[in-house]
Amino acid sequence: QVQLVESGGGLVQAGGSLRLSCAASRGTFSTYTMGWFRQAPGKEREFVAGIIYSGSSTYYADSVKGRFTISRDNAKNTVYLQINSLKPENTAAYYCAAHTSITRVIATTINDYNYWGQGTQVTVSS
Repeated sequence: QVQLVESGGGLVQAGGSLRLSCAASRGTFSTYTMGWFRQAPGKEREFVAGIIYSGSSTYYADSVKGRFTISRDNAKNTVYLQINSLKPENTAAYYCAAHTSITRVIATTINDYNYWGQGTQVTVSS
């Protein structure tokens, strides 16, 4: 059973930055596609960014391109999400997720991911 634990969320002013981390335990992290999703109050969970097992390919939702950067350190079993130029509309719970089949295709739907973290809250004040 893969366990994912997010950290790094918090309260930040608009224009600020945060780096979210997601540490994985159990399983073989270096073979997983990892994704970040977010869910704002009253809205559905949505895909934000994904990265394949090797880190050589990434994919972003159009709404975050240029401001969000996903990366991973397989030696540390950790995936990161750097968020810059934060906006109030970025306020949400951010979740990392693991897709445990080896693939070069980055899935963007919730059902494609096998394991989920508990989420970390990001709140952006105006």
